[in-house]
Amino acid sequence: MTGYLSLVLHAHLPFVRHPDDPTVMEERWLYEAIVETYLPLVQMFEGLAHDGVPCRTTVSLSAPLISMLTDDLLKIRAAAHLDQLIELADKEIERTADEPYYQRLAHMYRDRFGKLRHTWQCHDGNLVAAFRKLQEQGVVEVITSTATHAFFPLMDQNWAAMRAQVHVAADLYERHFGKRPLGMWLGECGYIPGADELLREAGVRYFFVDTHGILYADPPPVYGVHAPLYCASGVAAFGRDVETSRQVWSAQEGYPGDPHYRDFYRDIGFDLPLEYIGPYIHPEGHRLYTGLKYQAITHGKLHDKWVYDPEIARGKAGLHATDFRTRRQQQVRDLAAHMDRPPILVSPYDAELYGHWWFEGIQFLDDLFRQLHYDQDEVEPLSPGDYLTRHPTNQAATPCASSWGHKGYNDYWLCEQNAWIYRHLHEAGERMVALAHRFPEPNELERRALNQAARELLLAQSSDWPFIMRTGTTVGYAERRFNSHTVRFNQLYDGLTKGEIDEAALGAMEAEDNLFPEIDYRVYGR
Repeated sequence: MTGYLSLVLHAHLPFVRHPDDPTVMEERWLYEAIVETYLPLVQMFEGLAHDGVPCRTTVSLSAPLISMLTDDLLKIRAAAHLDQLIELADKEIERTADEPYYQRLAHMYRDRFGKLRHTWQCHDGNLVAAFRKLQEQGVVEVITSTATHAFFPLMDQNWAAMRAQVHVAADLYERHFGKRPLGMWLGECGYIPGADELLREAGVRYFFVDTHGILYADPPPVYGVHAPLYCASGVAAFGRDVETSRQVWSAQEGYPGDPHYRDFYRDIGFDLPLEYIGPYIHPEGHRLYTGLKYQAITHGKLHDKWVYDPEIARGKAGLHATDFRTRRQQQVRDLAAHMDRPPILVSPYDAELYGHWWFEGIQFLDDLFRQLHYDQDEVEPLSPGDYLTRHPTNQAATPCASSWGHKGYNDYWLCEQNAWIYRHLHEAGERMVALAHRFPEPNELERRALNQAARELLLAQSSDWPFIMRTGTTVGYAERRFNSHTVRFNQLYDGLTKGEIDEAALGAMEAEDNLFPEIDYRVYGR
């Protein structure tokens, strides 16, 4: 074996749960990701394992996502969403009776949704348990993220709050997977020197940084990003490989932009008459993506797009997998000639790219793993944890502060659109630490209020809110969520410090913002 490919799929969504309003559009983010990415990934991994094809992949399930995937209310709603898709596909088969090319696709969707529902039912709707089983079988290595995907480079005024982000996430992971996580994804790959010490304390062995985080390390890395670095804490930092990222992410040369692949933006939720599609979009008539899409990307055409051909797209996925695989073979050959150990190519992606944004992405991965197994003997799929076991001796250095965001540092999370949030976050963080010290032995009502205050602070610290404010997508929702968590935190703080806790208001907060059910606020006091 000449070198290793370490594929990392980071699955993350912000915590969105509205028990009193099932029509909140942002809650569909979860249901769409379950149908289009998480369930298909489970199917793929199970199929590869059944066929005896090694596919050692790192799957990062963020702490908010674990909380949502194990929430009974959200599981019921996700199942209903899947049933609704099957109903819509059945209607589409009838509607397209005189349009054979479209009807063929309607049949494809009906068959696909039926198989996904079968997989969902086989796992009793518990995808976290499904990934735990895959991990115990040695198929994948499951890690997690910081508690609410907080962006550490803008939190270093309060290391107690950063520590809480690490420990709350590690504790949640241990409850669901029976052990501490080997690795942890820092929100947005945001790293500052010293954060690794928090990981060491929580029993975490490795994390990821963007390419420049390794290349500008002190001292400079001998092998670039193709071998990990040990921080002073003993925790390993793995850097993103540029070439593998460019082949998938690049708008110019990335595979997902092939004109024969399915177009994401053309959807019958926007194309069909409101009186027909109405039951499957927002009750107030707001157009939504349904997941049924009939057009190919077709570069250069805005409206007159080709009808999507799944067979042609299937062939393209295989060709792209071949291209990716052969380039990795050449890459590890070139690197190995100058290294005293096999190089590792760390390829991290948002998991939702595969299946959701890039419909054929799951097929691409399936083909890639099969080709790595049957068609070559130079590149082995391997997880970072496996690498550290095989190659425990590595260079010691300190990665530089970095992120994988625009320009590589903090631009996306600190700009004109979102800078206003940080004075509130810093003040709330200081107040939470003060509360943890002030109430070493609370009564039951105080304990509940303190734990809920910790939840509200964690939710306010989510990197998703400033990111959305910067991108300009659902800005109103992000601002409402940040403001609501900040207001709730301050209400709890005032009630605790004045000895006037509103138990009814507290109960309402606990019912809605119910992630981390076993959180212990005292994590902020240590």
